[in-house]
Amino acid sequence: MSAFPWKMGIHPINWVGEDVREHGDETTCEHILDDIAALGLTGTEMGRKFPEDRDRLRQLLDARGIRLVSRWKSVLLSDPAYREQELADYRKHAEFLRDMGSTVISTCEVGGSLHFDPRRTPSEREVIRLDEDGWRCLAEGLNEAGRIARELGLKLTYHHHGGTAIEKPEEFDRLMAMTDPASVFLLYDTGHALYGGADPLELLRKHYDRIAYIHLKDVRLQALEKARTDGVDFVTCIRRGVFTVPGDGGIDFGPIVRELRTRGYDGWAMLEGEQDPAMHPPREYAARSLAYLSALIEAQEREERE
Repeated sequence: MSAFPWKMGIHPINWVGEDVREHGDETTCEHILDDIAALGLTGTEMGRKFPEDRDRLRQLLDARGIRLVSRWKSVLLSDPAYREQELADYRKHAEFLRDMGSTVISTCEVGGSLHFDPRRTPSEREVIRLDEDGWRCLAEGLNEAGRIARELGLKLTYHHHGGTAIEKPEEFDRLMAMTDPASVFLLYDTGHALYGGADPLELLRKHYDRIAYIHLKDVRLQALEKARTDGVDFVTCIRRGVFTVPGDGGIDFGPIVRELRTRGYDGWAMLEGEQDPAMHPPREYAARSLAYLSALIEAQEREERE
């Protein structure tokens, strides 16, 4: 397997669902970490099966030579009534990651989301887009949260995400334009880019200078098309198997890999699938995906030598 020019890790969501709780719910933290180590990977994110106790978590990770790179943080900064508490919670979150030696905070605004916004009700069916005041409050809040992250030696990386108010190309374009480049970075996610209607390669090229973290995720295009035709929501898309690991879906990762290599990206990239592990064994799918990405790199290196 070719060595990756960036730091390659894998997200525990391949084993245990975060938004679809029945996916892999019986899987233990030890099982996940043993598989990650067996795959030869040295980085992961926090998962819901991982212990919250810092010492215990550090012991489990260190025993396998694995680093905790990040942890998801939902924020509700588009509503000024929540800002003070949200920023206090963000500081605690950042302190946990600092203590674990992490480098980035996966951050996502949940205001307006069907699945993550605590103000929504089960009877609602549409994501609520941000109004002008919401955009202004979100940008101000993210800039402040980003300064907290910087103070603690981390970077706030904004995760454009399906099923939220920042999922479409024009939305993350606007977010990048409204926020401070020194405080708010981008978590580039290939799968969520496509899900939201963007060309993943175009997004990469357009916002590369803001990218500080990457999730490599694929999409089964026929499943996505059927989901759109049926008008189903984001979580239902997960249950229907819309997402998978690179090489198993319809995204052409060749140009993406070439762009990252050409640009000299050397940060962390997490392999993600977000699908039912009973139907798609995580370690097996991850091994195939790593081989696929490695083969792309080897082919490009060979082409460049000739």
